[in-house]
Amino acid sequence: MRYQLYRTILRQSAFKPQFSRFQQYQRTAMSSKVSPPRIANPALFICDIQERFQKAIYQFPSVVTTTLKLLSAAKTLQIPVYITTQNKRALGDTVPEILALAKETNLIINADKSLFSMCTQEVLDKLDENTGEGGEKREVIVVGIESHICLMQTTLDLLERGHKVWVVRDGVSSCNPQEIPTALARMQQAGAVITTSESFLFECMKDSARPEFKTIAGLVKETKASKSSSINQFAENHTNSFVRK
Repeated sequence: MRYQLYRTILRQSAFKPQFSRFQQYQRTAMSSKVSPPRIANPALFICDIQERFQKAIYQFPSVVTTTLKLLSAAKTLQIPVYITTQNKRALGDTVPEILALAKETNLIINADKSLFSMCTQEVLDKLDENTGEGGEKREVIVVGIESHICLMQTTLDLLERGHKVWVVRDGVSSCNPQEIPTALARMQQAGAVITTSESFLFECMKDSARPEFKTIAGLVKETKASKSSSINQFAENHTNSFVRK
């Protein structure tokens, strides 16, 4: 009798466990021709992309464009999103276009902080609450500013806690562009993966047979031209900084 009651309860949708798209793929991979995702437990961290930084940060519009691309992907793929601001009273809120799109995603937290790192106790508690099955560590995608301060300290803190970190190079910046390559090198040396938004999204997909692939490919195509220009300019600046030395 109890067994029959238990089965009846499980049939009701309100009691069915909810899984992300990535976890659903893992559950069906054995019976499907679609390959399981390479990045199976992702979270998107958006660090301090605030209004007052718009004129101070190198290539700020490019950082916003990349972040919007990743937010759109997070919406499609049901990736949880974490946002912080640094001293919002003085430096303003996250830019409106990012906030507007973030509200359409699985936004876990939008927190103000004084700590340079995003890894405040409040954020870490939310990250722990929203881990995957079995409490496995997250694969955190990080974008924001500044590369050599808040973003780098966030990355180091996440790595120390055992999470994998993917730093999206076309989604990070600093006031002084010469700080960027040094910060990226430091984060890579500590164990972070340095990638681009396009490379990351296709790595997330892994297989063009996925139902979301068309949407993600269209998203990449929409921003490809602007991202190519941004990366070329970044590379030129990086090269020139070494030439001047």
